Amino acid sequence: MAAGPWFRPEIVPLLVPLTFVACLCGFQLTRNVFMNPDVRVNKEHRQLGVLENEDEGEKYAEHGLRRFLRTRPPEIMPALNKIFAGPSHRK
Repeated sequence: MAAGPWFRPEIVPLLVPLTFVACLCGFQLTRNVFMNPDVRVNKEHRQLGVLENEDEGEKYAEHGLRRFLRTRPPEIMPALNKIFAGPSHRK
């Protein structure tokens, strides 16, 4: 390969999940810094002792993904579950 002498093909299976996890951590950190009502970055909000922001906290906790998943059945593979459950458990 032309990537250089330090690159080895056997590390690719390790790089893929590590890159995914690093991106996931970066996303969560960014989301918390900019959207979490309990995190105060600017000086004006830090000087306030207790923020009365229940509406903002509710909006942060009930994000779009959580609202979407609440309407879905609590199964990862419903079709596969129906196959293995047998004919007596099918709806």
